[in-house]
Amino acid sequence: MDSTKLRFFAPCPRGLEGVLEQEIHDLGVPMTAKTDGGIAFQAPWSTMYWVNLKSHIASRVLWEVGQAPYRSEDDVYRAAYGLPWPDWFTPSQTIKVKVSARRCPLTSLDFVTLRIKDAVCDKFMSVRHKRPSVDRHRPNIRLDAFLDESTATFYLDTSGEPLFKRGHRVVSVEAPLRENLAAGLLRLAGWTSSDVLLDPMCGSGTIPLEAALMARRIAPGQSRSFAFERLLVHDAKRWGHLREASRLKQLAEVSAAIYASDQDPAAVKIAQRTFQGAGVAVDIRLRQSDVLALEAPAEQGVLLINPPYGVRLSRPEELDAFYPQLGDWLKQRFSGWRAYIFTGDLRVPKLIGLAPSKRTPLFNGPLECRLYEFQIVSGSMRKRIPTPTSKA
Repeated sequence: MDSTKLRFFAPCPRGLEGVLEQEIHDLGVPMTAKTDGGIAFQAPWSTMYWVNLKSHIASRVLWEVGQAPYRSEDDVYRAAYGLPWPDWFTPSQTIKVKVSARRCPLTSLDFVTLRIKDAVCDKFMSVRHKRPSVDRHRPNIRLDAFLDESTATFYLDTSGEPLFKRGHRVVSVEAPLRENLAAGLLRLAGWTSSDVLLDPMCGSGTIPLEAALMARRIAPGQSRSFAFERLLVHDAKRWGHLREASRLKQLAEVSAAIYASDQDPAAVKIAQRTFQGAGVAVDIRLRQSDVLALEAPAEQGVLLINPPYGVRLSRPEELDAFYPQLGDWLKQRFSGWRAYIFTGDLRVPKLIGLAPSKRTPLFNGPLECRLYEFQIVSGSMRKRIPTPTSKA
């Protein structure tokens, strides 16, 4: 299969499509197409291994196994039945079918899901005389289908657990930031491994952890398993070589300091355990502190904050009092820094008293958010830092 260009689709958090497309290009894939919610690309089978292993931004990698026009549920059934499912997995493995759609004329996606499941099981009965069982919670094999107004596209999920589950998180805190969204924020902020980074409200440590993995060139999927390992077409030898090649490219330490803090002692303990599990505890300078008590740890750097916002954790009146103090703190102590605030509270620029130099719409799940950029300068006292050109 590795001499053949196959079709894949990598979904991602909405707003990060441009960042993901650049990342996939950087991973050696020139043929991509950006759509709302993800990136389609063509590549050999082994490149799918590489993207699963190395992507910080993708949520999954789906292998497109078939596409057909349809007008009815029976058309979808026939299209699914016509695919060689027994060539890809066995009847002893459990399955789950997930259907999503846009402008689909059919009345019930639940019924379409049932018809696709029936088609797969009927195909196995015809070829293997045994059918796979359904497991809606932890299936061995996940089948995805996408229906637009006239075409049904079928996928096999090569990732299994979502790719933002790196395998490092032992315990979480309330309202954690997903790892691929955190990585996307770092990319949109133009942070590189040569920049000092501070996350003064780090919670369970997702942002500094992603930064440390990037700086050390540790593949985000290095410590986890993938669904493609359960497919009959899996090349275990090739996969082993790629994983080892990635491990050998890791760096021994970060090149610039990564600072993290939080006022919640329980969150700091969880972050410390997570950093230790990922092997990057020595790379992140973690402490317990109130955000407003911190001093800038360097003359210049990147500050990235994901503060609580009303619909997520804190009460609106608490935030109304906090944000003006945050603005004063930034102006008084972080001249020369670039500050980024990721929030679902669109009042932030007004409340902190700073004019954003950039605002990027993003989504945290269903919640519409903004990533605000602030250039913190103080008259002529500091030389203005140019903003890196975003690749997004």
